[in-house]
Formats: sequence, structure tokens, C-alpha cells
Amino acid sequence: MRSNGSALYTRLVQIQPDASLLNSAFCYILNVPFEQDDSGIVYVWIGSKSDPDEARLIQEIAEEMFNSPWVTLQVLSEGEEPDNFFWLGLGGKKPYEKDATFMEYTRLFRCSNEKGYFSVSEKCSDFCQDDLADDDIMILDNGEQVFLWLGANCSEVEIKLAYKSAQVRCMMFPFSLRSELETTFMYLFKR
Repeated sequence: MRSNGSALYTRLVQIQPDASLLNSAFCYILNVPFEQDDSGIVYVWIGSKSDPDEARLIQEIAEEMFNSPWVTLQVLSEGEEPDNFFWLGLGGKKPYEKDATFMEYTRLFRCSNEKGYFSVSEKCSDFCQDDLADDDIMILDNGEQVFLWLGANCSEVEIKLAYKSAQVRCMMFPFSLRSELETTFMYLFKR
């Protein structure tokens, strides 16, 4: 499980146990059960670039979730992993992302006219695919590219206004990543 969020809100997202999915900017909980169902080792992996409050919180969550005399809880800082069950539980040691600069730039905006007028509102920084609504258009800006996601039930008017909003965003907010590029590409996805 990967921890996403901040000191104000945190959620755990279940991901595949694969070492290539680790990222130094996050914290993870890895449950490695033994052959008996009620025993095992639970690792809390603290990425070297993760938020200290998030690291403390994920340790508390792991202690609460796996509070059992048959389960051993080990907190590991990135780079101090044992060669035993930790890497075996992740399918072997593999290269993974050491940086998460995309978190600094990535923003998600909801475009809607549900209130009778067109509006663009930013979603919180901790978003996922579940935030996509069929009636709306979403603008995802990762600092290099801008993506427009069109919900299955969005109107032609919303499409035109959202496209124009994305163009204005590119002109008004030239992030450092984008300024190094000659052109900002916009991609369109329809559900």
C-alpha cells in the first residue's frame, strides 16, 4: 500500500507488490505473510524524499492495522532494506523512481456547467481516477503537457470552453518544465 496525502489527510492506495512501483517521495506498507495465515512480517518503507509527518503517520497506521503478537513490524528507511523478505515480497530488487517532481507541477481541474454557468475548479492535490465524472471535463496539467479528459456525457459547449481554458492555462502559467519546451502539447481523451 502506498501512502498519499499530507498531514491533514492521508489515504492508502493498494498497489501491486512490485519494486519498480516504489518512489522515494512516498511511504509504503508491505505485508509479507508466512505460510500460516496469522503470522508474517509487515514492513513500513520510508522513502528518502517523503514527508516526515506522512512517515510518522504511516507507521501509526501500520501499527493499528497489523496489531498482532504473530506479526513483526519493521520500519525501514530507503537504502537500509534487508536482502531477505522485503525484496522477495516485491518480486526482487528493481530500479524505481527516485524523484517525484511531477507532484510539484501536476494539477487537476474540473470543468463544469452544472450550476448554469461554466466554471473551472481545482481538485485537491491528492486525486485519482475516481475523481473523473462522466458529466464533466477534466484538465490535467503535469507541467509539460496538458490533457483534456472528456466525460461521456459532457456537452459541446463544455468541450469548447474547457479547451479554451486549457489554452489560457498554458499561456498564463508557464511552469519551468514547460518553458524549456518550444510547444506545449495538449492531448484529448474521450470516455
